[in-house]
Order: sequence, then C-alpha cells, then structure tokens
Amino acid sequence: MNKISADHLAQKACVYIRQSTPGQVQNNLESQRLQYALVDRARQLGWAEVDIIDEDLGCTASGIRRPGFERMLSAVCDGKIGAIFSIEASRLARTGRDWHTLLEFCGVVGVLLIDAEGIYDPRQINDRLVLGMKGTISEMEVATFRQRAQAALEQKAKRGELFRRVAVGYVRIGDDRIEKDPDERVRSAIDLVFSKFTELASARALYLWLCEQQIKLPTAAKGAGISRTIAWDAPRYHSLLSLLKNPIYAGAYAYGRSRTTVRLEQGRKRIVRRDHRREQWAVFIPDHHEGYISLAVYENNQALLANNANAKGDIVRGSIKRGDALLSGLLRCGHCGGKLLVQYPGPTVIRYQCGNARRNPEATCCVSFGGLKANRLISEEVLKCLKPLGVQASLQAIESLHGARDERVHQKELALHQARYEVNHAQRQYDAVDPSNRLVAAELERRWNEALKLQAQIEEELAALQLRQSDPLSDAAREELLALGQDVQRLWDHPKSPVEFKKRILRTVLKEIIASSDGDTVRMVLHWQGGDHTELALQKTRPGCHRYVTDTDTIDLIRSLARIQPDSMIASILNRMGRRTAHGQSWNSKRVCTMRYHHAIEVYREGEREARGELTVNEVAALLGVTDTTVLRMIRQKRLPATQVCANAPWVLLKDDVAKFLATLSHGEAPQTCDPNQLALSFQ
Repeated sequence: MNKISADHLAQKACVYIRQSTPGQVQNNLESQRLQYALVDRARQLGWAEVDIIDEDLGCTASGIRRPGFERMLSAVCDGKIGAIFSIEASRLARTGRDWHTLLEFCGVVGVLLIDAEGIYDPRQINDRLVLGMKGTISEMEVATFRQRAQAALEQKAKRGELFRRVAVGYVRIGDDRIEKDPDERVRSAIDLVFSKFTELASARALYLWLCEQQIKLPTAAKGAGISRTIAWDAPRYHSLLSLLKNPIYAGAYAYGRSRTTVRLEQGRKRIVRRDHRREQWAVFIPDHHEGYISLAVYENNQALLANNANAKGDIVRGSIKRGDALLSGLLRCGHCGGKLLVQYPGPTVIRYQCGNARRNPEATCCVSFGGLKANRLISEEVLKCLKPLGVQASLQAIESLHGARDERVHQKELALHQARYEVNHAQRQYDAVDPSNRLVAAELERRWNEALKLQAQIEEELAALQLRQSDPLSDAAREELLALGQDVQRLWDHPKSPVEFKKRILRTVLKEIIASSDGDTVRMVLHWQGGDHTELALQKTRPGCHRYVTDTDTIDLIRSLARIQPDSMIASILNRMGRRTAHGQSWNSKRVCTMRYHHAIEVYREGEREARGELTVNEVAALLGVTDTTVLRMIRQKRLPATQVCANAPWVLLKDDVAKFLATLSHGEAPQTCDPNQLALSFQ
C-alpha cells in the first residue's frame, strides 16, 4: 500500500539534519553527506519542494533547546509539511518527551516520517508501534552509552590517568602522565601568580596588580602535549581564580570536584554545575606529579579564598579592606554568636557593634564599643608575642631586598626572549621561500615585520622598567630596618605602616576574638591559632570622657561671652584667638549654639546687658560726645574703669562708673593725661 498521497506531495518535505557535537560536525563528514543525500530521495519520491533544517548541527538531542527542531514542529502544526526525512530516529530526538511530542503532532496533522529503512504513518497503529519502539531504543542507547563511558572514565580516574584537559603550566607526556611545561616563561608566570597571592592574600588584589603591571599570563590556545600552542593574554579574574583553586598545581590529582544537577525550566532541561566540597571528591591522589606549590600551601590558599568570600556573611571573616578597623573579621559576639560589624561614624572614629539588631529589628544590640582603644589593646598583646621575632624579620627583609628581582623586569625579559625567537623563526621562514613567489613571500615578510615591531616595543618597555628599578639597599636603610626590628611597637605605629599588613599579621596569629559586654567593661577572649586563649578587659568610654572634649577654658570663655554677645560674635572672637573645636574645626554660630546647649548656657538676649547697667564703648562714646578711640584711650589710661573677658572681646563699662567720670569732667578736676603735674587751661 502506498502511504504517500497527493495531499502529502502537495506540501513540502522537510529534511532534518543533526550531529551531536562540533567535533562530529568537523570530522564525521560522511554522516553529513548521507543526511544531505535525503534531499535527492525526497525528490525521487515525488516532492518538488524540499526544505533543509540543519540549524542543530553540533547540538545534542538530549532535552536541551534546539532551534531547528522547534522550527520543524511549528511548521508541522501549521500544516506546511507533508513528510519529515531523517537518516534515523535518533537524529530527531533522544528523549521520550521530544519523540512522542513529534509523533503526536504528526499523527494529528497527517505528516509522514521517512528514514533510511521505510515510510511510516503515525496515524496507523502498526507504524505508530514501530516508531514508538524506535524512539525507546534510541533513548536506551544513549543511556547505555553514557553508563558504560562514565564507568570507564571513573575507572581510569581512580588510577590517576584521566586527563580531559591539561591545565596551563603542564604538558601531557604519553597518555597517562603529565609534567611541568618545559617553557621557562610559562613556569615563571605560574610561580609569580602563587608567590604574589601569598603576599597580597586576595585574588582580586592579585588581579588588579597584574593588570596594573601589564603582566600577561599563558592560556592554552590549541593542540596537546608539548606541541600545543600557548597564547599570552591579559589576566582574567575568573581564570586566575580557577588557577588558584586547581589542586593540580599542588602536585595532586583530583576527579569529581564538581557535580551537575538537572532542572526543568519552561519545559526544558537545564544543566547546572556546582562545586563539591573536598571530602566529596570522588578521587584525590596527593603527590601524583611535580607541583608548583606544596599541598599545605594549597590548603592555606583555599582557606584564605573561603574567608575572603564576603557574600557568605557571618560564617567567614571577609576579605582584608583598607579601613582602619584592625579587628574586622576577627570579632564575634559572645552573646548571640554573630559577627561584629564595623562602623565609621567619623573620619577618625571606629566602632565595633553586634549586627543582631540589624538582622532582627525587634532585638537589641548585644555589645558595642569604641574601636581605637580595642585596636590598641589587642595590638599590644599581639606585639608582646611578636617582639622576639622582630630582629629575625628584619634580617629576612634585608635578605629579600638584596636578593629579590623585580618581577616585572623578569617577566619582560622572558617576553623579550620569546619575541626574539619569533623574529628568528619568521626570518627563517622568509629565507626558505622563493623570493619570486610574491604571494607567499609578501605574507611572510609582513609577519617578520610584525615580529620585529613587537620585539622593539618589548625592548623599550624593558629599558623603561630597568630605569625605574629600585636602587640597592643603602647602609642607612639597613640600619633603620634593624632598629625597627628591635622596636616592633615603633614599627607598628609608624604612619607609613600599611593597615593591610597589620590586619594580615593579626589574622595570622589570631583565630577569632569573642567579645561580651559586662557593664562598663568588655570582656575579650583571644583565641590564638595555636590553641591558647587569653582574656582581656576593655573599659568602655564613659559619656563625656572621650578624646573629643572641649577644654574647660574655652567653655568658661563661652559662658562669659554669652552674657554680652550673640553666638555669631562669640564664634568670631574665638577664631581671632586661635581657638578650635575638639575636632580641630573653626567656630561658627551653630557650633557655639551646640556647645551652649550641652553645657546649659543661656543664650544672649537683647537688653540683658542694659538691665545689668552695662555699656559698650560705642554707647559711652555717644554719652561723652567723643570718638570710640578716645574712649579706648581713656580705658588704657585707667581714667574709665572697664572690664574685658579676654583679648579681642568687647570692653564692658558700668553706668555708675561713667556717671562718676562725667561728674569729674564737669568740675574740671581730671587732667587730660596721666601726668599729675599737667595744668588745665581756663578761659575767662
């Protein structure tokens, strides 16, 4: 019975072409030719219009999204397709969901399915049964292949011989061994990454330093073994983080470091990869090959990276930052167990506070205290333990300064050696070609010129770095380092001592600090890395006894001036006297007002001075009919009694004293100067 009807031929045929991986697309060309040959078969069966769907080349059919398959289903539902051609059922689908969805749609619309063995109509029971068995067998094949392949991979991994991709810095020797890359530049770059991470203690700081110094890192471009190509690119943060977390650089073989979980999102399978914890790794073989670092250093690096993950909240210390709070990440509340947060209320103010109130709005803060006194207390306790090691640290610093080479210069020298090799290689290629063959010679000449330009650029950069290279350590600097080693406290308090180094020292010797409030005292228990414990007591700062307290003289001065002047004039007088606030700022009316409020000083009221019978220089000058200068001269000559709170403050005269002076002038008894022998003139 002919299953192909005129209705089928009136519509177009669809040839679905798929290969599972890009490698199959590139290498399995015969399979592609067989699938494209279905176009000729469709025309032989009578279809004039044939549509080829090959968008899914290199795409697996195990449940992920396939644009070509979805376009084909859409065309089936629209009634535009009469038959679907495929070399076999596994090309159309590898999952029961996709396969039976296709069968259901084709059965409803009446679309034929044609493969290399026959023609099938999903509306017929026998054909539907055969197609269902084909889909089930295709799905079972995939599951069986995966199970066998996974078992073989795990068996090889248990022997430490499975290497799907060899990390940069290593090369594959044979099929089951790896060793360090013989390229000195590659090895030096990997060593630099680990040594600098030990110094900076932060992956982000390491990334920024490499970018700032313009140091390139190796990446595997293509190939395998010693013959693979290494490209040198600017560092990428995630690649750098992956390098630091890879145990292969510690000489260990690991398999099963991550696992994949499958989710259904919008009816499609999505594969999510998550990292395993160390104890969940399927295979771990230490001392498997030569490493760049020891396993102990690798473990310390992983612990440091885990503690630097700020997103994990209270369960980690957090990364070292630039703030002056030396104890950040070390303090933990002794009441609720939460991590103490750091606050900076002012530019030079530090405060440690339990974050329980922030997490729970109904709760109260368990403990809160000033950070400067706590920093000083803990630092002194730590320096007592470090004092015997001060001289030894100074000697090691001197040796490192004498023997260390600038990493930038060393990396640039290796890059120059590589550039010179590329120049020589390009020259040999150019010399080997026939000069008359300009099509080849012109390209080789261009490559040679590019290599020469790169060599010249690197030589200029190397010369500039060598000019900026630090001079050898002088005798004076050597003596200063030794002196600082003997006085660790002076080195710690030195203004140029980086805060980051102080925090690293504290985190190196201290595991954590438990702080609990006990009235006016904060009990602090220091947990040392060696297992010992030390308990310290920190007295809380009482109200009004902090370091930002205005001196008593200034307060008394404001109290006196407030009886004769408004706040703006008081601020002007204090500024002319050179007085400053407790924070070192100049005075203004607002700050004077705040100071009066804190010390219960009444504000100056208009008319208050007149009620007390007090006059100013201006008012006395108006009464006497003289200038202000004349009144001031009389005050200096002590002819007029007057008082002054301080220098630059206004003179205050009493009405009674001015009245007596006026009475004296009316009798002509008072001389005009201080000389008692001066006579007065009288006109008749």
